[in-house]
Amino acid sequence: MADVHSRDIRSKNMRAIRQQDTVIEQRVAALLSNAGLSWRAQDKTLPGRPDFVLHSHQAIIFVHGCFWHRHHCYLFKLPETRTGFWAGKINSNVERDKRYIQQLEEKHWKVLVIWECALRGKLHLSDPQLHDRIEEWLLDIPYSAEIDANGIRRYQPD
Repeated sequence: MADVHSRDIRSKNMRAIRQQDTVIEQRVAALLSNAGLSWRAQDKTLPGRPDFVLHSHQAIIFVHGCFWHRHHCYLFKLPETRTGFWAGKINSNVERDKRYIQQLEEKHWKVLVIWECALRGKLHLSDPQLHDRIEEWLLDIPYSAEIDANGIRRYQPD
């Protein structure tokens, strides 16, 4: 199936996709602030420029879009056009994510990845559920983890 947009229109649309302060990041920011947590956004001094840095907990939170970071959930579907291009682009994002998380762990940060499917869509977690998972991770879990629509578990890069 051919793309319904011209190359110029597709390029314009892709440039319009925000890289920071997205709707899902705004939701996490509100949850962290409502919980009384102090955080810093987009810290350029750390590997991967984390979405949220909680210095008091030596903790990092990344908010990942399921498409851009290849989460194996109902929100991810590899495009049927230019499949090789998209697979390469997404695979490089995944490899970069693994590298950044490893570098952060080597610097004694614990990392949480919150997947888009936990924040929006038909199976998303409610604000209280998400708050409880983040609090559980900050206070009780000593390792890197991920939260998706199914809850929280140890971070396992694919």
